[in-house]
Amino acid sequence: MPYAPRASAGTNRAWLLRLVLAFGFAQGAVSMARPAVSYRALALGADERAVGVIAGVYALLPLFAAVPLGRRTDRGRCAPLLPLGVLLISGGCALSGTAGSLGAMALWSGVMGLGHLAFVIGAQSIVARQSPPEQQDRNFGHFTIGASLGQLAGPVAAGAVIGGDRSHTSALALLLAAAGGAFALLWTWRIEHREPGPAPGPRAERPPVARILRARGVPAGMFISLAVLSATDILTAYLPVVGEERGIAPAVIGVLLSLRAGATIACRLVMSPMLRWCGRRALLTATCLAAGLLCAAVALPLPVWALAVLLAVLGFCLGVGQPLSMTTVVRAAPAGARSTALALRLTGNRLGQVAAPAAAGLLAGTAGAAAPFVLLGGLLVLAAGLGLRGEAPQRDTGGNPALGAARERVR
Repeated sequence: MPYAPRASAGTNRAWLLRLVLAFGFAQGAVSMARPAVSYRALALGADERAVGVIAGVYALLPLFAAVPLGRRTDRGRCAPLLPLGVLLISGGCALSGTAGSLGAMALWSGVMGLGHLAFVIGAQSIVARQSPPEQQDRNFGHFTIGASLGQLAGPVAAGAVIGGDRSHTSALALLLAAAGGAFALLWTWRIEHREPGPAPGPRAERPPVARILRARGVPAGMFISLAVLSATDILTAYLPVVGEERGIAPAVIGVLLSLRAGATIACRLVMSPMLRWCGRRALLTATCLAAGLLCAAVALPLPVWALAVLLAVLGFCLGVGQPLSMTTVVRAAPAGARSTALALRLTGNRLGQVAAPAAAGLLAGTAGAAAPFVLLGGLLVLAAGLGLRGEAPQRDTGGNPALGAARERVR
């Protein structure tokens, strides 16, 4: 028997709180593991280029799995991807902590990335299905608070554990990240609200990927997401390297990364009033432009206090792009292909996570560890230009999937 989202899911948001908590633990494990992987790789003899390659492999396995997982989610349930993702994240963290070579670390980093992808596709699809159109910006904003909470706690925990013996303490941090990530399993049950739906009709046509990518708003949403995530990812992976060059202790680097994440949380808590005051297009454009300039400024030889102020403002600006790009893609996607469209957005993210660290590694190897931040600044300025173009008008289907499909056929 087919299933449909429960109508009351939009008003009873206990499921969203559980999803935020699960995402917080899962993201916390990843955010603790990413700098720990960088420090462990350095302890095993990696240079800046090798750190970039390992950071890129984190995104490589997910690159090939995103669209199949999205197609599967469009045809069925989303919730099973959550515990699967948690298990892969914790397994990848633990095995990275016991790996004795750079190649093994790269492999298990890829497993960690695959788990993160599975969790995020399932979680974003649940938010898209169970949120009425007028609540999507708010719910996606609150959902991404879970990611920000994890990004806040993870680097501080890594900095507190990693000390003098970088090889031993970074391995310990990875094992602790695996244990912490497993707590997400406590919150992954009974999140997806489903009840028997109407009698089955003819099997809906699956829009081809090319058609989804041509939908107005999808490419722009994908690139904005790519630019914002690349900035966050390179900050997490390369700020430790910058700290090593400038003599900044790992504990201080952890606090700086968490300060950035805390500012992102603050941004998402006030997302709704900012949207009312500024509008989607102006808010997205202004924050991407400001983030680009601030990201490039990380390359300057700033004192620690100035770097802290800069990262706090940068974190606030980076808090807008991800939730608004999710809503942009969901609204622009053809009916019956929202999970696939979100998966394509994540594929773009992973492409950025492969290409940006590789480019960052090349730049860092030739121009120093701060040079990648100039590249990221350029990406964010370009994303601001795409934000000016706006998005497709929202299609109000009144919560009726059949009406949405009919309108898609007319188009």
